[in-house]
Amino acid sequence: MMVLAMQTPKVLVVFGTRPEAIKLSPLVAELKKRSDLETMVCLLRQQPRLAAQSLAQFGVEPEADIAFPFGNAGLFSNSLFKRIVSGFKILWGLFRFFRLVRKERPNLIVIQGDTSTALFTALLAYHLKIRVAHVEAGLRTHDKYAPFPEEMNRRLISAIADIHFASTEAAKENLLREGIDGSSIFVTGNTVMDAVRLIAERQENAEAEKLLDEFFRKTYNIDLSRTNGKMVFFTTHRRESFGKEMENIMRAVKALVDEHEDVFVVYPMHPNPNVIKTAHAVFRDSQRIRFIDSVRYDRYLFLLKKAHFIITDSGGLQEEISYFGTPTIVARNVTERSEGLSGGNLLLAGTDTERILEYALRLLRDHEFHASVSKKHAAFGDGHAAERIAKKIAEVLG
Repeated sequence: MMVLAMQTPKVLVVFGTRPEAIKLSPLVAELKKRSDLETMVCLLRQQPRLAAQSLAQFGVEPEADIAFPFGNAGLFSNSLFKRIVSGFKILWGLFRFFRLVRKERPNLIVIQGDTSTALFTALLAYHLKIRVAHVEAGLRTHDKYAPFPEEMNRRLISAIADIHFASTEAAKENLLREGIDGSSIFVTGNTVMDAVRLIAERQENAEAEKLLDEFFRKTYNIDLSRTNGKMVFFTTHRRESFGKEMENIMRAVKALVDEHEDVFVVYPMHPNPNVIKTAHAVFRDSQRIRFIDSVRYDRYLFLLKKAHFIITDSGGLQEEISYFGTPTIVARNVTERSEGLSGGNLLLAGTDTERILEYALRLLRDHEFHASVSKKHAAFGDGHAAERIAKKIAEVLG
């Protein structure tokens, strides 16, 4: 009698941006530990340099590396030649990715979050009738234009996905309200907390901190160890804020440094032309706003830890900062990370200049208020989400 060998289930993990690379790297490591799964990684290079930089931090080497410059500035350039070249690169990337998926025929495709890469991958998997697992499922603001286009990307992916890994109970409730089958939803915590934990543990020694201090001092002339100044970490890049609202946010930051000589701002400026134009207009005379490049993830986390407080419109940062408990002013009108507000270290300020500045000045001048908002919490997970997700994938495919 012939006995047929059982084929090991194949999992394809797909991502293309820096946030996806950071959040999925711990999961890739856990999946590859398992002998009951065959795991393959595909990098669709939507943000080629930043994604590759983040993968190197976690020692992840993709089996497939395909250019997919969706959202690339060239696609929306005034130059017809650049638009044609970008369009050709995207079509060629789509063809290569389609050929890869057809060839490998994975049992499950894993995607993360809310990017164009994630949505495209989900749509392709649906048409090929391949199951989809969505990591960080269920985030909602219930405003389809904020954040834009992430909110609608999330909703569309949820309609396609077969397995939903929600970071929190609130995210699970959002999915249930949309009619998602509860048996397909698993609350695991957010894998970004795994990434933060892994990097932070590497930095918990004097030598690592010394090297990070030296990097910022030598590269950007920023002395994070000085005691006579307070560093504020600042980011802004949301598309829905382009124009007047982004100008309002930046004006609050400028007013802050103008009023306090002991304050300096570290600002990794986003490369989008809309952001650069506004930043140059608002900050052109500001000496204590230090522009830096998008730094490696360990250096970025070091800045979050060293900041007196943070002003941001980022989504992922609201989760990451819970590990350190640094007070954070969220310069958005709505947030899909309401758990951070409950956790105590987030202040939702909107995009009004006076409101942002009011919170910032209070954090500078009122020590008791600053201390009350300096709260570490585990609302977004305990740093072991990847283990839970890998285990559940193996059970589902087993």
